[in-house]
Amino acid sequence: MRDDAAALPSAIRVGEAAPAADRATVVSLWHERARRLGLSERLRPDFSALSRRALGELAERHRALYTHALPVMELLHQQILNTHSMVLLTDERGLVMHTVGDGDFLRKAEQVALKPGVLWSEDSKGTNAIGTALTDRRATLVHGGEHFLTVNRFLTCSCCPIRGPRGELLGALDVSGPEEGYHPHTMGLVRFSTHMIENQLFIGEFSQALRIHFHVRAELLGTLLEGIVAFDESGRVLGANPSAQSLFGLEAQGVTGHSLTSLFDIDVPALLEQRGAAGTVAQLTLRSGQAVLARIEPYAPLRRGTGPAAARCAPEESARRAPEPAGARQRAPTLADLDTGDPAVAAVIGKVRVVQGHAIPILILGETGTGKELLAHAVHNESERRTGPFVAVDCASLPESLIEAELFGYEEGAFTGARRRGAPGKILLADGGTLFLDEIGDMPLALQTRLLRALQERSVLPLGASKERPVDFAVICATHRDLKDMMRRGTFREDLYYRLNGLMVRLPALRERQDLEALMERILRAQGVPVPRFAPEVLAAFHRYHWPGNIRQLTNVLRTAGVLAGPAGQIGPQQLPEDFLDDLPAAPDGSATPACARGGKEDLKALRTGAVAAALQRTAGNISAAARALGVSRNTVYRALRSTRSP
Repeated sequence: MRDDAAALPSAIRVGEAAPAADRATVVSLWHERARRLGLSERLRPDFSALSRRALGELAERHRALYTHALPVMELLHQQILNTHSMVLLTDERGLVMHTVGDGDFLRKAEQVALKPGVLWSEDSKGTNAIGTALTDRRATLVHGGEHFLTVNRFLTCSCCPIRGPRGELLGALDVSGPEEGYHPHTMGLVRFSTHMIENQLFIGEFSQALRIHFHVRAELLGTLLEGIVAFDESGRVLGANPSAQSLFGLEAQGVTGHSLTSLFDIDVPALLEQRGAAGTVAQLTLRSGQAVLARIEPYAPLRRGTGPAAARCAPEESARRAPEPAGARQRAPTLADLDTGDPAVAAVIGKVRVVQGHAIPILILGETGTGKELLAHAVHNESERRTGPFVAVDCASLPESLIEAELFGYEEGAFTGARRRGAPGKILLADGGTLFLDEIGDMPLALQTRLLRALQERSVLPLGASKERPVDFAVICATHRDLKDMMRRGTFREDLYYRLNGLMVRLPALRERQDLEALMERILRAQGVPVPRFAPEVLAAFHRYHWPGNIRQLTNVLRTAGVLAGPAGQIGPQQLPEDFLDDLPAAPDGSATPACARGGKEDLKALRTGAVAAALQRTAGNISAAARALGVSRNTVYRALRSTRSP
């Protein structure tokens, strides 16, 4: 951090809730810093940007950050949709790597070179949220005329630095929009999203280590506010996330000098005795005497030790044991689990059982959210390869510049920025198991040729390698696209289609299924919660709803309703999410939606407001955390808050 910034109070450094006079002081210091760099306020935008190839290499150099940040950026963009804004990810220098945003504002942003491949450091652009946040290493808001360059003063920007598992600066996450669209909650959203990325990076880095997830307050365990600290087999600290550092009262470098004993006053054997079953919460005590509640994560030491160093010695094994997504620790699904009484689903299950053990590739068709990956996983779990890995690749989520390296892997020095020792591709990681290619219809045409060869030859040539490597795997693909139509248009290879289409099955949309209530029970049991009672009008509403998001949407609605139902265990109209009720068609007799069935809309509003207020109290006023706990959008929380203020 520069000396002039260090002299300012933190509230002024980040530009949040500072008095106008103090704000003017910090902006003046920011601008003076830019002048000392030799910049002029009337400097025109520098439109020079990295080539597409160089941008792809940049993303590959920051693969972990890029992989974890992109889905979070999409989620963040959904929260600010139609606000004429954009979300940006940069590297540690301020070089923009990726953007997501509203089309109209993206065009305006390009007029000032706010786009991928352009550098937005303070050295090049003067005071701006990205460059200033990275310089001061703090969350920073720069609004309108506070930008140093005159051409940028139509912007309002909120930015947070992204730190790695050891406290190192990796990059920044920014939301930029027009000056008139400024909203004070934007910075909270950016902070929330940054914490999400940092926690995912931390767990990914220390997936093989002993980890303690802890907090003083039980309700904050499992949220983005929990502290996470990782240890090796001897109890030495490998790293701690920012929340853990705050709870310990230590900086990142200070934490890594400690051990399990010096932080929690307990040794490794005693800690493991308290671990209990997965999900068990234990009580630990910090050396300060502060009691905390903790979840002790199981770990699997590698032969050469535990932690990142060992993972680098065995990259393939490390990749096979990548952290599972939330909810993946549930019992592995079987085909019997999926058979809940719908004839169409039962027919699908019957067909895949017939071809099991015959090395026949399976192509699963169906709308988004119908459970295609769950079916693929169940097929794997009942196959002869069930002891091998199940490797899933979402072809739609990978940028075109990365998908080749992601699938086929690469050797050391294959391209600028390639990792030392190279990296195995997903196909090699699936050796002995099953490769699931989700949204195969989104695979670029050029990559389809390479995939076809790998399927035919049962071998893979990593990028930069001179020798092919044999591989043995079963393949299951899925898509919501019309592949035959794509073949007619020349966007999907006909020979690949017939190679993948050994058995084609189609999962019905939720609105077409006849087992809705049994499916609801299965979803609730899979979440590990008691199955509640449903009011008759709720079941009637579920049956006539069109479910555009299919099973994925049903799961979210049930989760939200279950939280709102509380200990009573009764789900009535009052517990249904507001956006669900807004989309619900009228009953066949023309009656209103069940929101009015018990006490009218005002009673419903009061119940929702009470649930939101309770969630906000549990999360110390954190709107994002409250929305996550309730399983609703932030907009729903904001609507509830506004309703309490309206006369």
